[in-house]
Amino acid sequence: MAVGYNNIDVAAAKERGIKLGNTPGVLTDATADLTFSLLLASARRLIEGVEYIREGKWQTWHPSVLLGVELRGSTLGIIGWGRIGKAVAKRAAGFDMRILAYSRSTTPSESEDGVQFVDLNTLLRESDFVSLHVPQNESTYHMINRETLALMKPTAILINTARGGVVDPLALTEALQQGVLGGTALDVTDPEPLPPDHPLLSLKNALVVPHIGSATHQTRALMSSMSADNLIAGVTNQPLPNSIS
Repeated sequence: MAVGYNNIDVAAAKERGIKLGNTPGVLTDATADLTFSLLLASARRLIEGVEYIREGKWQTWHPSVLLGVELRGSTLGIIGWGRIGKAVAKRAAGFDMRILAYSRSTTPSESEDGVQFVDLNTLLRESDFVSLHVPQNESTYHMINRETLALMKPTAILINTARGGVVDPLALTEALQQGVLGGTALDVTDPEPLPPDHPLLSLKNALVVPHIGSATHQTRALMSSMSADNLIAGVTNQPLPNSIS
């Protein structure tokens, strides 16, 4: 009941004749919405604002309390140009953001509907927000690490709604603690779930939610229906409507 299947040993399933199916194409908008929710919440420091009130710190208005970042005119870098990456770009365009994208299937200097394709290093250097939308595999595992984080602006915010293993959690924690990176907003983590005592959860510049990218009533209903169709086809020895293998 998901799109990604990096948590399944596909080769072992094939050896045993086990059919595998997933639920692609139905969670694009829900995940893009959450991505942008995380971006906005981080940019405007919403969670810190809630805690500020709960801790009794809100006594009066002050011009320099909880200053955030305006989206208009800022640069969003999208890593991965699949359905979700494109949906996030569509939302960013409505906020008048400059949009950069990196994809192995495109050539730097190409453009598409206001999106400029660049190489990865350029995207990391120029972006105020970096949003990850790549599958987790051998080539993307820990693609965000000490070296790539060091290329980013010290004020930049990293958003991950893809897979936790795309980011090196130790490198990310250190970057946030040392001021190498301004903030992060994560729907996915490595490991998942994070233990309650994980250092990321104690940082004010880290917003972590429990893998809720597809968690809307409409999307989960569609995913349930697709999963049931896959199961019925499997037990009746029919081709799965959405087959992984």
